[in-house]
Amino acid sequence: MATMTVAQRREAAKAAFDEYLKMCPAHQVLDIIGSKWVSLVLTRLAEGPRRYAELGRALPGASAKMLTQTLRSLERDGFVARDVTPAVPVQVSYTLTPLGERIVPLLAAIKTWADDHIDEIHAARDRYDASRV
Repeated sequence: MATMTVAQRREAAKAAFDEYLKMCPAHQVLDIIGSKWVSLVLTRLAEGPRRYAELGRALPGASAKMLTQTLRSLERDGFVARDVTPAVPVQVSYTLTPLGERIVPLLAAIKTWADDHIDEIHAARDRYDASRV
């Protein structure tokens, strides 16, 4: 067996860790809910079914493309259901699935924690930045 250089061992360890992160359930979920618009869309849908235009008005900073991508991603991951009502014009509404409903309390807890502790985070950043000058 050939000996590995330090750089090769480091690269092998990094590859193994990257593979672990890909398979880690917590990391996968954090990747989903960490997306900029996901928590906002889920929070709006927790209030009840919404049509695409309603979501767009509720999230004025989201472009149509980003809102569409976010909804498709949430539908793919099982958090959102897309309901099509045949009419003229076709009506599409979005609702939370049971999986989506179960993540809403987690998002609410994160929001509460953030509201309670953001000042501490800003103060810590200010202290850190001041000590680096």
